[in-house]
Order: sequence, then structure tokens, then C-alpha cells
Amino acid sequence: MLIPLETLAIFIPTALALNMTPGNDMLFCLGQGIKSGPRAGNAASLGIATGALIHTALAGLGLAAVVAAHPVALDVLRWAGIAYLVWLAISAFRSTDQALKPAETRRSSAISAWRDGIIVNLLNPKIIVFVLAFIPQFVDAARGSVLGQFLIFGLILNIGGTIINCLVGSFAGKIGQFLSRSHKIARAFQIATGCIFLGLAAKLAFDRK
Repeated sequence: MLIPLETLAIFIPTALALNMTPGNDMLFCLGQGIKSGPRAGNAASLGIATGALIHTALAGLGLAAVVAAHPVALDVLRWAGIAYLVWLAISAFRSTDQALKPAETRRSSAISAWRDGIIVNLLNPKIIVFVLAFIPQFVDAARGSVLGQFLIFGLILNIGGTIINCLVGSFAGKIGQFLSRSHKIARAFQIATGCIFLGLAAKLAFDRK
């Protein structure tokens, strides 16, 4: 099972750009870093990563089973994912919530921050929906194991997110000041996010052979 370099050349920078967009997981790590220090911030990011791996494995197993029974399901899911990415882009452009503030967290030890990170990620239904919308766009049943490809892409996405969240947790104070300094910064993040989602959806829709 080989994933073409041209596919990775699209997936990796897109995944990195999405990981850099502030979301609930990043703001949770930011809140832990500010309240409990870099160690807790890093532990929170590892907890988020653990939860994300669980989400990815469950989604991959489910997708592999569905595709095995109904091969056309991958194409159906792909187009549903494209539609979802367009909806996410529109939501980002129209959003009036321009606040990027750290999530409310209690002061925690590293172990507690890690555990809470897992819980925060697992209880966020948007994560599993996003995973099922984003990763299948790059999966090709003709290349071999659907589950194997799904897990590889999920691991790449998760590694990038963990690195960025660790940086956020480590430098929480300075990053928190930067994010909350101006609504213009928050709006720029929202517009950038919308452009990423919309551009990816368009490319996947029109370039798909």
C-alpha cells in the first residue's frame, strides 16, 4: 500500500494549515498552559492527541467495514465530505464570534490535564464528523487497505496537531495575549479557515478523476 507523493503533497500542508487554525482543542491547551504552566499545557495536548487517535481508529474501522460491504460508499462519503467542507467555509465567513479566548479550565496536574484532554476531545462530536469529512477525500480503495490509508492520514493529521498544541501549551501566556489582542486577528483566522475549507472542497470536487 503506497500513498502517492502528489497526494501527500496536498494532504500534509492542508492538514498543517487546519491544525494551525484555533479551535476548541487548541484553546483548551492554551487555557491549561496559562493556568497550570507549560507542563500541564503539553499534557493537555497529549490528551487531545490520545482522544483524536481513538476517534480516528473508530472512524477508520467503521469506514473500512462500510466500504467492504458497499464499495460505492466511499464515493458517497467523499461528496458528502465536500459538501460539509463547503458548509464549514460558509460558517467561517459568516461567523460573528470573533473572540479567541482561552477555554475556561481549572488548575491541573499533568495527569489531570492529560485525562481532561482525552475527555474534551472524545466528547466533541465535531471531531468525528470532521475526520469523516476530511480524511476520506484522500483515501483510494484501489490502493489497498482503506483502514490502513485512513490510519496513516489520521496519524499525519494528529502529529501536526500535537506539535502545534504543544507549542501553544508551552508558550500559552504570550500566545494568549496575541490571540486576544485584536478582533482583527480573530477575524483573519476565520477568513483563512474559510478559504482553506473552500479551496480544498473545490479542488477535491473538480480535480477528482
